[in-house]
Amino acid sequence: MGDTVLMMTEQPAHATVSPEAAPGALMDRKVERRRPPLWRRPMVLAIAGGAVAALLLWRMLPASGSTDIDAAQIEIGTATRAPFADYLPVRATVAPKVTTLVGVLSGGQVEKLLVQDGAMVSAGQPLAVLANPELRLDVLTREAQIASQLGGVAGENLGIERNRIDRAGQVAQANYDLIRARRELAIRQQLYDQGYLSDAGVRSYAEEAAYQQKRLAQLQSGSTREAGITATQGARLNDTRARLESNLAAVRASLDALTIRAPMGGRLTNFTIQPGQALKPGDPAGQVDSEGSWKLTADVDEYYLRRVAPGQKAVAEGARLTVSKVLPAVKDGRFRTELDFAGAPPAGLNRGQTVDIRITLGSTAPALVAPVGGWLEAGAGTSVFVLDADGAHARRRTVKTGRRNPEQVEILSGLQPGERIVTSNTSSITGDILNLR
Repeated sequence: MGDTVLMMTEQPAHATVSPEAAPGALMDRKVERRRPPLWRRPMVLAIAGGAVAALLLWRMLPASGSTDIDAAQIEIGTATRAPFADYLPVRATVAPKVTTLVGVLSGGQVEKLLVQDGAMVSAGQPLAVLANPELRLDVLTREAQIASQLGGVAGENLGIERNRIDRAGQVAQANYDLIRARRELAIRQQLYDQGYLSDAGVRSYAEEAAYQQKRLAQLQSGSTREAGITATQGARLNDTRARLESNLAAVRASLDALTIRAPMGGRLTNFTIQPGQALKPGDPAGQVDSEGSWKLTADVDEYYLRRVAPGQKAVAEGARLTVSKVLPAVKDGRFRTELDFAGAPPAGLNRGQTVDIRITLGSTAPALVAPVGGWLEAGAGTSVFVLDADGAHARRRTVKTGRRNPEQVEILSGLQPGERIVTSNTSSITGDILNLR
């Protein structure tokens, strides 16, 4: 209105009013108003406000298939080319190289303990004495039976020997009778030759000598056959006697089995039996460990099952070891391996003590490596979230991993040196994009 009034009141000095003009003509002239700037127009402001709101909403809402995550809650590492040390650190347990169980050979009730648990023992040393009256009575009965059988065998042997002596005596007597008959025949033959005896007087002596010779031959032949039979019977009797004596020794040894003895020299452990305790044959009574001769046992993750093999070297607190045995049975995701000391074990080792060792799996060589972390557990390390250049987003990428150690994992494909990855466990994330807020 201010502009309108000004236009109505102010006139140029040179302006003249036509006498023909009707009164009030100047008051009725149309005045044009100025249009506001473009940026002040309501439509433009509405459109601009809508665009800003849409941009803010786009920034605040995650894209399709993406997940928002707090950048402070994740760990980030960088893939680099560096020397890769191919080793496996494990915690091993000290164990005796040789462990022998102490078993109960004959059941009974513990009567006396001769040593205590943890003592050093020698091979064959008595450890405890068992009482078993029924066994003792049975042993006495069986001893008497075997002794009687041995007496019978001895009697048969005596009869065989007596028959042999009798047969030898008969042969000797027949031989003597033959010699005497021949002597008588020779005397009678001289008298016959001199004409003092007739044929009949000589004939009886000749028949006697022939008889004695035949008798001796028969006795000698029978003696030979009897000697063969006697030898066979004697061998059988000797075998029977040996078996009976062995049985007798076994019967007596069953009494000795009531004494529990150390199977080898070493340290007695797990010897927990008590006086009065009843034990059955085969029950364990303890064990003897080889004192001073140690090995190490370690449980290893099944990931290394095909990489750990007998003969590989290892170190533990200055001592050198060699993998001696790999037990491939997997239990709770782990398998067991045993290691022997290359030289004398370090002093001061005790059963059950834990030792940190490093098993060398391969030589150290340059490789593209990435930090280990929870990302290796997500899909067994087949994918990883790789950060964009601006660090605002991370996108899932397929990778191929190789060897591992506690600090590094070998990258065979999928990453380039200098790329940053999310090393935290992302197994719960289903999308392929992370929005780092």
